[in-house]
Parts: sequence; C-alpha cells; structure tokens
Amino acid sequence: MMQIQVKTKKPKYIPFGYKLMLTYLVFVIIPVIAIGFFSHNMYQNSMREQTRSNIQGTLLQTRDNIEYKMSDVERVSSMLYEDYFLNLQLRIIDEGWDRYERMTKIILPKFDIAINATGVNIAMYLFLHNENFNEVYTGSLTNENPVLLERDYNLYHIKRIEEKSWYKNFPEEVYGGTKVWESVESDSDFNRISLLRRLVDNIRPVSLKETGFMRLSVSIEELFQSVDYRKIGEGSILAIRDEHGEVIHQSGIMPNDFANDTIHDKQYMMITESMRGTPWELVAYVPMTIMERDSAKVRIFIILLCILCLIVFTIAGMFISRYFSIRVTKIVSVLNAFREGDLHKRMGYKGKDEFSQIALALNEMGHNIDHLIEQVYVTQIEKRELELESLQAQINPHFLYNTLSSISRLAKFGEIDKLHRMVLDLAKFYRLSLNEGRTVIPVRSELEQAEAYINIQTTKFGDAVSIYFDIDPEIIKYDTIKLILQPFIENACEHAWFGDSIHIRIVGELEGNNIIFKIIDDGIGMSPLLIKQIFDPVEGLNTGYGIRNVNSRIQLHFGPQYGVTIGSRPGIGSTVRIVIPAQLPDRKVKTYE
Repeated sequence: MMQIQVKTKKPKYIPFGYKLMLTYLVFVIIPVIAIGFFSHNMYQNSMREQTRSNIQGTLLQTRDNIEYKMSDVERVSSMLYEDYFLNLQLRIIDEGWDRYERMTKIILPKFDIAINATGVNIAMYLFLHNENFNEVYTGSLTNENPVLLERDYNLYHIKRIEEKSWYKNFPEEVYGGTKVWESVESDSDFNRISLLRRLVDNIRPVSLKETGFMRLSVSIEELFQSVDYRKIGEGSILAIRDEHGEVIHQSGIMPNDFANDTIHDKQYMMITESMRGTPWELVAYVPMTIMERDSAKVRIFIILLCILCLIVFTIAGMFISRYFSIRVTKIVSVLNAFREGDLHKRMGYKGKDEFSQIALALNEMGHNIDHLIEQVYVTQIEKRELELESLQAQINPHFLYNTLSSISRLAKFGEIDKLHRMVLDLAKFYRLSLNEGRTVIPVRSELEQAEAYINIQTTKFGDAVSIYFDIDPEIIKYDTIKLILQPFIENACEHAWFGDSIHIRIVGELEGNNIIFKIIDDGIGMSPLLIKQIFDPVEGLNTGYGIRNVNSRIQLHFGPQYGVTIGSRPGIGSTVRIVIPAQLPDRKVKTYE
C-alpha cells in the first residue's frame, strides 16, 4: 500500500533514478559508438603489429643466415690476409728450383686449404705484385667463367687489373677491416658478387704495403638462398638493397607501377632490417590485402554488435536504474574505497533483503582482507623464492645424467684422454654451477659455465659440432641468473642435428636496458606446433622441459616481461632469444671469483 501511495504522488523533482536513466540514454550511445570505432581500429592495428612482428622475426632469421654465409666467405679471405708466413713468402724473389719448390709446397697448398675451408662455392682470383711467380689459371681473365672456377682459383700478376676502376677506386687499407662486396668483371653476367680485399705485408701494420689483391666470387643465389618471399606470404616481395637503394637480389615479382612511392605506402607495408658489417639492408614489402582481407567482415560484425548493445542496454536500464541506483551507489562507494586501499570504511544499511547481506559481507570482507593481505604478501614472497630454488635444482640432475652417460661410453671404449678432459670440464661446470649457492651470478661466469659445457660436447662429438661465440664486451659487467644458456646449447647438440654436423652461434648483446642472448643453429628446426607445445605445461609435458624451466626461472626472478622466445623454420634452423634486464651487481655484496 505504501508503494502505491508514493507512486500516485506527483513528484516535485526528477528522481535520481530518472536522472540516471536520462544520463544513461545520452551517454551510452557515445561509449558504444566509441567502443565500436576503437575496437575496429585496434583490431586493424593489432593485425598490422602482429604481422609486422612476425615478419620482423622472419627478417632477423633471414638476415642471420645471410650474415652467416657472408662471414664464411670473409673467413676464407682472413685466412690468407692474416697468414704472416704466406705474405712473407709472397715477398721473396728467387729463381729456379727454390721458386718452384716454394710455390708448389708452401704457397699453392695454402690457397687450396683456404678455398676448401668453407661450404660456400667460391671462385677465387688472386693478383700478386711479385711477378717472379708464374701465373696459374684456367680459361681467360677477359672471358672468365666463375661458375667453372668454383672451389678453385686463378693466380695472376697485378698488372692485369691495375687499370680496372674497381681496383683503382678501392678504399685505403685499414688493417683487418677494409673489404668490399661488389659485382665486378663478369659477376653481373653470371648473377654473382665478389668480396674484394687486399693482401698486405703485415710485418708493419702501421705502414701497410700491398703484396696482392684477392677477389672471392660467389653466386648471389647461394649467398642469399634464405631470401624467399614465401616465408612472409604470397604476393610479398623480399629484396636486398645496397647503400644506393639499388636492388642486389629480390624474391617475388614487383608490379609495373612499383616505382611510385605513394603506391608503396597505400598498397604495401615496408619493413626493413639493416645488415651488420655492410651498408646493405633487407627489405620486405607486404601487401595490405594480407592484413585487411577480413576487415570488412569484422567491421559489419562490430556495427551490428554495437546496435544490439544499444537496444539491450536501453531496455535493461529502464527497468533496473531506479531500483538499484540508490543501493548500488552505497555499495560502489565502499568498493571504491577498498580499491583505493581504504579497507577501514564500513557501510551501514538497514533492511532484511540481499543488500543488507551484501553490506554485512562487505564490512566483514574489509576486515578480513586487511588482515590477510600481510599474510598473503609474505607467503607469496616465500613461495616465489621456493619455486625459483626448485626450478634451479631441476636442471643440474638432467645435465649430469647425460654427461655421466657420455663418460660411461668413453670409459667403455677406453678413450682415457677424452674421459679425463670430460671429467675436468664436468668438475669446472659444477664448480661454477654451485657458486656458493647463489642464484644471481656475473654474465662472465655464465659464459664460462657455457664454455665448460661446450668443451664437454666437443669432447663427445669432435669436429661434428662447431660452436662460436659472438659476445658484446659491454654485457660482461652485468649480472644474470645462472644456467640460462647451457640448456639451449644442450638441446641443439642433442636434438637439432640435420646431417653429419651442426653449427651453433652464441650471441650476447646489449639492447637498450636489456641483455639479449641468442643461440642460433643450422639444424633441423622446429614446427610452430612443436614450439607451442614446448611452452604449454600441459601439451608439452614430455617436450621442452629444459626450455620451460629456463623461461619460468627468468620470469620468476625478473618478471613476466622477460623470458625465452623461439623462432624456427623446419630445415633451416632455430634461433632462441633470451631477454633479461641489464642489472649491475650489488656492490655491497661480496663476490667470489
């Protein structure tokens, strides 16, 4: 009866519930439209960023593969450039049998060793200032065919190239650093490119004297074999450009009107990656259609969803706003106080309905939460430390089991020297691993521990395993948690074989405020499904245990924004990327060497 009488009275003011409803009707339209608009834009931006991120990872891996092959060719040139004894022999002038014997037994064998020291098919041309040596060549320099000369060399006198522009314009020599990649002579006819470099009299590094000139010609298709547009999607273009913007090599077909830069911006997304050691850059052109093919459907879906939300919210607001406005306001005020950290605020509400129970529950909750926060905080800290110690303790038994199995095999076959070396390296590994019980160690100690493990694998596999370090000296002064490199080196050595040998490169560099470690191999690679299983604790129960372990330890210690990511292509290899913050050691804590 009381409610009926109140409703029949003519209100002298607009009730709060009506105000709430009117405000709702005005402002609900704007948020829903804004949500629809920004949702669509966020979806498009998210797709673009995801596409860019995926392609950037592919470009990085492609760049690493190219740089690996280029460094292989440069290593061949360094074998001759840095060979003091060879350059000494090239200066000697004599006649008769002595010249012949020195040529056949000393100089030519060194050239043979250099040209066969890599898996890249190289055609080598050597031009010497010492005309006392006879020229040794196949074919003709003017009508050369570098394809027929692969894995062989021609020896000429320097006068054959003295008037060549590429020789006359070669930069001044800086010891150990002057080398140029350029297509010269018949390279363009055979789709090749050459590494140009001097041979110098390195007895006086301050005043270098040229004793010869070398040209190492390689196939562009072989050098840039990993440049394949299909890795980033159909219709894409993947190209290598020099410092002048000229395309050295490309994969994919460019449209006829591609020269127009405005067409690039509208129809393609361009992603570039600089090549270290050269002024070249790797460029990817990705069609916008790849990212926007589903944009129209999503746009229609969002519009319909917004209209539906407007109808539903309006009808619901009309029935609910008046009844709940006063009661919810009280509850929200207490909840806001709790959210802001004021757990002492209480709500007084009289009645016997659900709101009185909520008020009583909120009052008790505020009291209980205030009491529990301290307990939970302390418990979480202790739990985190225990989890970190538990994960650390799980790595060493796994590695120890594998190493002891190898020692057992060496003992069985009587290889005492190898067994002795492996035991010493194992002892060094565990000495560094124990580290007086500390979890955080210098980066230098982590690298030494990885080196001890590498020595064990080298003893186990011999020349079949080639492991190289590429470490920026700047990261040595920082700290890390221990045992984050060894599990990935072990994983590559045990599971990534793709043939009779495997090459592993360990990179450490400083990137902003983070330290980036990369373990790059040219092994069998992994499928995206396997990588997903590795990081899934349920699906990867029997897969990738060591990888998840390292990732969990890093995130437990440094936070979820750090950890491990894997980029891989089956048949090409894998790149493991480990990100940790660059943290200097606490100078108050005494460290031990």
